[in-house]
Amino acid sequence: MSKRDLSERVDTSLFRDDINKCLEVLKNGGIILYPTDTIWGLGCDATNEDAVRKVFAIKKRSDSKSMLVLMENINLLERYVNKVPDVAYDLIEITDKPLTIIYSGANNLASGIIAEDGSIGIRFTSEPFTSMLIQRFRKPIVSTSANISGKRSPANFDDIDEDIINVVDYTVKYRQTDKTPASPSSIIKLGEAGEIKIIRK
Repeated sequence: MSKRDLSERVDTSLFRDDINKCLEVLKNGGIILYPTDTIWGLGCDATNEDAVRKVFAIKKRSDSKSMLVLMENINLLERYVNKVPDVAYDLIEITDKPLTIIYSGANNLASGIIAEDGSIGIRFTSEPFTSMLIQRFRKPIVSTSANISGKRSPANFDDIDEDIINVVDYTVKYRQTDKTPASPSSIIKLGEAGEIKIIRK
């Protein structure tokens, strides 16, 4: 989706203000609470080690668990994955719902979000807010559910615990009143030869 298409779909002062404030926070190593193409998430610069540690602390989550990242430009995938199986591009192009793909050989990302086996989960988003935010930030953004580890993931903004809202550096206003039911993405894992393992439907 082009910048013009995104602007035409969500050309509001509130949306632009949210984007600008999120960019400032991300560039300074802070944490945002934001709506994604699935559920509400905690986000930070996916290349910033200190920012990633802050997310783990907020979620009270073991740093041995990896987190996924959001991207919006498929042409940048090879910058963050050492070897991308050809089938990955087909899957990304044809999927009609949010799909997280786990790749082997993560590269140029904060070590804290990479799994012990060196893999990383990446999802490409076409949702207007996240697409424009990542497009302007020019780097992947961490996306992990906005909940304390072990608690239920928030289906919408009203489900988010006050303990989360009170400690992030910026909470996006866009879509806070959206009550559309939301759920996590499907997850598959790709082997280097293109073999597919379904993790979550």
